[in-house]
Amino acid sequence: MKNRFSITTVGFIFIISLLLGMQIDKLVSGDSIFEQLSKFKDVLSYAEKYYVEEVDTPKLVESAINGMLSSLDPHSVYIPASQMQRVTEDFQGNFEGIGVEFEVLNDTLMVVNPLAGGPSEQLGILPNDKIVKIDDTSAIGIKREDVPKKLRGPKGTHVKVTIFRAGEKELIDFDIIRDKIPIYSVDVSYMLDDKTGYIAANRFSATTYSEFKSALDKLNGEGMKRLILDLRGNTGGYMDQAIKMVNELLPDSGKMIVYTKARIPQFVEENKSNGFGKYGNVPIIVIVNSNSASASEIVSGAIQDLDRGLVVGETTFGKGLVQRQFELSDKSAFRLTIARYYTPSGRLIQRPYGKDADSYRRAAYERDEQEGDNVEHKEEIDSTKPKFKTLSGRTVYGGGGITPDYIIKAETTSVLFRRIWGKGLFREYPLVYLDKHGKEIHSEYGKDLKKFLNEFDVSSAMIDDFKKHAIKKDVSIDDALFEKDIPVFKMRIKAEIARQQWGNEGVYSVFQKDDNQLQKALSLFPEAEKISKLQ
Repeated sequence: MKNRFSITTVGFIFIISLLLGMQIDKLVSGDSIFEQLSKFKDVLSYAEKYYVEEVDTPKLVESAINGMLSSLDPHSVYIPASQMQRVTEDFQGNFEGIGVEFEVLNDTLMVVNPLAGGPSEQLGILPNDKIVKIDDTSAIGIKREDVPKKLRGPKGTHVKVTIFRAGEKELIDFDIIRDKIPIYSVDVSYMLDDKTGYIAANRFSATTYSEFKSALDKLNGEGMKRLILDLRGNTGGYMDQAIKMVNELLPDSGKMIVYTKARIPQFVEENKSNGFGKYGNVPIIVIVNSNSASASEIVSGAIQDLDRGLVVGETTFGKGLVQRQFELSDKSAFRLTIARYYTPSGRLIQRPYGKDADSYRRAAYERDEQEGDNVEHKEEIDSTKPKFKTLSGRTVYGGGGITPDYIIKAETTSVLFRRIWGKGLFREYPLVYLDKHGKEIHSEYGKDLKKFLNEFDVSSAMIDDFKKHAIKKDVSIDDALFEKDIPVFKMRIKAEIARQQWGNEGVYSVFQKDDNQLQKALSLFPEAEKISKLQ
């Protein structure tokens, strides 16, 4: 998504005016757009007057806008006013509220984590605290979608929450002054070993580059000699943040990072490195998968085309269209594709798409890829994919997405695992467990994550309890499948328990031992150094 916002365009002012019955003369001779708008107004008017049932006019207009945009491409979309606040918060990188991650469990509002630096953490609200009242009104039985309405609000306003805390005889009242709460796009940054830094980013928001730079500086101070950048599941965001991220990793000026082609000249751009990147000599490996899209593909495509490092994992989604967001008068908005973007070698990242949006999306996850060394990107002789060359002359192929230099597929999950996952039980059961044993965990491990990773084990008794919990939640259990999946269940439960004490770093640290893509990436740094000529 392009980091540009605009007021309603002249064309949409015409639409609104026509819908209000106002007459506007044609400004361009022979232009039929006004005839088409008049036709739309007539259909809408007849439907409102004569349809067999009462007509929801705004809903009809929204349906028409959705239909119009979907006929253009899969990524031009309408955003209803009801969704705009959440979308804006996600990409601006903050919201205003009390700063807690929460879950509604058995009709009870539970604090999963107070967000770092937020007002709740500063006042001493803890994981597993139960919010039983909000402004002296009972919160028991509150619906999940109603929680933000009660707890979020403008910075500087007050909200009183009453908390039940295990081990305390009386309820505790907190008067919280709402504040601006950051939404971080860099999930974690920590050292995997004594020389390998690891950064995982979940999207490209307005603050991603500054978060990324801060993470690099922190890891550099901890002895980082090489870097793994994890963009798995990162579906993109602001293009300028991806460009700045790549620039920070390039040693020289004048290197193409990404460029766009468009029908309108003002949307044609070339983005090159400025030579001020501080981390241009750190060996780098980028991990991607089928859910890595858009800005993630700008980063991985540039790293690959410029032979700056290696790309490991699975072929990316293949979204190479640039959207510009236009706001409408009712606070809704739409994103319109204004350009296509290309990697330094000239590859168009966008996959071919037709009229079937579902088939287009499914195709990204149904590729038949062969695992293994793909550094030379060898294809069949009769391949129809266009060929391109990296900076050092390696062949890479277009046709959609970024194909890794080493293809490593993620471990697959069973039907039973997906069934339990869909019920949210990997999140729910650890909260139930911690409600009873949280004090013991905190007393035993404190802030010592390494000790927890080495010593804590999800016991057979916990697995039996987890199974009973799943059955109670109407999950049909096949005993043979359950037995086979026990190692995965243990890892998931341990990871969620770690989340309560150490946040995202706890989760990632539990997963990394069994993460086959990450482990393969760690073994490939000699090749990454060779490719980037950093040996």
